Amino acid sequence: MSDGYRAIAKNIDISAQKVRLVVDLVRGKPVVEALDMLKFVPNRSAKPVYKLVRSAMINAEENFGISRNNLVVDRIFADESRTLRRGRAGARGRYKPWLRRSSHITVVLKELAG
Repeated sequence: MSDGYRAIAKNIDISAQKVRLVVDLVRGKPVVEALDMLKFVPNRSAKPVYKLVRSAMINAEENFGISRNNLVVDRIFADESRTLRRGRAGARGRYKPWLRRSSHITVVLKELAG
């Protein structure tokens, strides 16, 4: 058994705060159950999280011969990435910034003991 089966998605154009809402739903769940749950979550950030968990699962299956029924989402987190800074003029001569935030998502799957 290894340290875990990892997949990373970088520069996803959704803020880390919004991604964390979805990520917290699947932490600690079996992979098959997590993927079923993510299909029906209405948040926009559910799609990249679904693709990432599925990618990690397929990597574990293909590269290490682990059955998908024995995998659990051990660690999953979203970190802040670069912020694109734009802006425009606001009322009374002020500057109104637009902060286009993005995030990095990391998932680590672990094999169930037994």
